Amino acid sequence: MSKAQDCRATAARCLASVSKGSSLSQQIPEFEAQVSERDRALFRQLCYGVLRWQRKLEGLSGQLLQKPFKTKDCDIHMLILLGIYQLSDMRIPDHAAVSATVNATRALKKPWAKNLVNGVLRQWQRNREQLEQQLSPAQQLAHPEWLHQAIQNAWPEQAEQIQNANNQHPPMCLRVNSQKSTRDDYLQQLLNADIAAQACSHAPAGIRLQQATGVQQLPQFAEGWVSVQDEAPQLGVALLDLQPGQRVLDMCCAPGGKTCHMLEAQPELAQLLAVDIDQQRLLRVGENLQRLHLQAELKCSDATQLDDWWDGQPFDRILLDAPCSGTGVIRRNPDIKAHRRPEDIVQLAELQLEILTALWPSLKPGGLLLYATCSILPDENELVVAAFCQQQADAEHCPIAAEWGLERPYGRQLFPQPDGHDGFYYALLRKA
Repeated sequence: MSKAQDCRATAARCLASVSKGSSLSQQIPEFEAQVSERDRALFRQLCYGVLRWQRKLEGLSGQLLQKPFKTKDCDIHMLILLGIYQLSDMRIPDHAAVSATVNATRALKKPWAKNLVNGVLRQWQRNREQLEQQLSPAQQLAHPEWLHQAIQNAWPEQAEQIQNANNQHPPMCLRVNSQKSTRDDYLQQLLNADIAAQACSHAPAGIRLQQATGVQQLPQFAEGWVSVQDEAPQLGVALLDLQPGQRVLDMCCAPGGKTCHMLEAQPELAQLLAVDIDQQRLLRVGENLQRLHLQAELKCSDATQLDDWWDGQPFDRILLDAPCSGTGVIRRNPDIKAHRRPEDIVQLAELQLEILTALWPSLKPGGLLLYATCSILPDENELVVAAFCQQQADAEHCPIAAEWGLERPYGRQLFPQPDGHDGFYYALLRKA
């Protein structure tokens, strides 16, 4: 086995890789394996924490650096952000945080940066208040300027709360398999296993854990009694009013949480076809179905190419979990703030409308289509649905009566809640 790497140096290299376009979820396993077992929780905390607060950290470090780093020294840039994050947001004693961060320059084989890193961190300690006063509102809330403005424009009353929630650690939620247990019974099992938990506010099968735990610690997880799924995506299945004997399409289905939930909620469907364009992610759908002892027909295909996946028999129900910006789940994927661009939103909205339009002929008259995204931006949500309803004469918008979310002219919008659900959007359409 190779020697364990310095935790902070490894985190800096991981963050440098993410800053060049890689996704955090892909990079974390590779880099985490390089640090010792006892340092892995710290490693994750550093990576997620720096990405959550990167815009603020960059605003602070930018005031302390005379010139930006060259691309080849991105790791040193990230090391400085790591250092400021430890000093401002972690319980590590200041002297230990500075010392360990400075020492990491050696592990990165860049001893020339030792005095620079030390000097920047010491300056931050001395001038913290003045430096923070110089930050723009977007930097203070740790969001890129364009996204800060987009949220501010769309939701002026909720904008600050949304951005603060985006920067927090998300809760771990479970969905109890109604074919195996009830929520009350499973809460008792968790209590017996000394896992603190409570019922979710809105999802009937939802449970929120007080602290995240490995799935191997969850009672009967391997036997399919429970799945990990946030409360917001659990809310969609009830809206579909699934009945025995129906043919159902789950479009853009990966990783399969909603696919499995539909089969748990209505085990007597005549057919459930689950389609996704990504073969690797479709494998995860298969794994989830297998663990839960459920069956669905899986196809890898482009949603807009009906001839490749549709047999011509119309569906009673369609769930379209449309590809989106992910701006409702930033707290789970903080690298979204680094990777998304304003032009992405325009392109995604065009794709969403294209998929909706392509799927509509496959829905039976009288059938329901549920449009869902994990976005909080109206351009991808209510404006897409409004445009679709205006161009499709037989599309009837069905208002959603619920205690959750905010009612909109089309659909219902959820915002991320500090101790609750993620940001999400639902709109229900009936074919006249």
